[in-house]
Amino acid sequence: MSKTWTFIIGSLVGLIVGGILTFYLFVGVPQAGQIPGAPIQQPDPNGNPPATAQIVLKQEFFNEVLNTIFRDMNAPSFPLTLTENREAQNNESASYAMLQNGGCDGRITLLAEGSGVQSSLKFDNGRIVAPLAFSGSYNSMFGCIRFSGWTQANLELRFDAAQQTVLGQLNIETVNLDGGASMFGGIVTPLVQRTLNDRVNPIQILQGKQIALNLPIAATNGNMTAKVKDVRSEIKDNALNLFVIYQFSGTNANQPAF
Repeated sequence: MSKTWTFIIGSLVGLIVGGILTFYLFVGVPQAGQIPGAPIQQPDPNGNPPATAQIVLKQEFFNEVLNTIFRDMNAPSFPLTLTENREAQNNESASYAMLQNGGCDGRITLLAEGSGVQSSLKFDNGRIVAPLAFSGSYNSMFGCIRFSGWTQANLELRFDAAQQTVLGQLNIETVNLDGGASMFGGIVTPLVQRTLNDRVNPIQILQGKQIALNLPIAATNGNMTAKVKDVRSEIKDNALNLFVIYQFSGTNANQPAF
């Protein structure tokens, strides 16, 4: 190999390594953002309390939601997240809007299908996993990097007692890039991880008003309410079983209002 080619290849490797180091020094390692609530635990092995309601959500239910989004709505698309600072992210969004005229809009778009993968949600060994296909572009020091691929993610369920809401937190486990974009994996992979972890979450699964109880009891001239005390979950028979544990209380018209 001639000295000229050695110099060119060495320079290219130096630029790529330098770009990766710069990314990690100034952007950092991608992590899922802070999501409200606490992780939902398995049901008590001693049995559920008496005031427990069960909600069953089949795997097909979640996939029908995804299919409807991809079929009838715009594909989910997010500006790439370069920092964890919210104010900086707003500035990034404005900058990316300016880049769109150049055909390199700095976004990642989730696809119904791509890279040999169909975006879906699956119940696997007690876990909720989600292969997701994507494509995108990034305006880098090397020019516009166009990329596509798929990512393996898991969905962690959380219960926010203050908001009486069941949430999902998407955690990106692996990113698999297609073709030539893989040589820029050190730059693109953390961008994909951070963007999806930060922009997608939290995913609202059940709102407080959907699981709260407020029942007028005409015979007593009173009202019964039930606050969600806790939520437990398990995956069984190809279904997600949510066990909603309530704390009941009642009032009547003769009680003074405070």
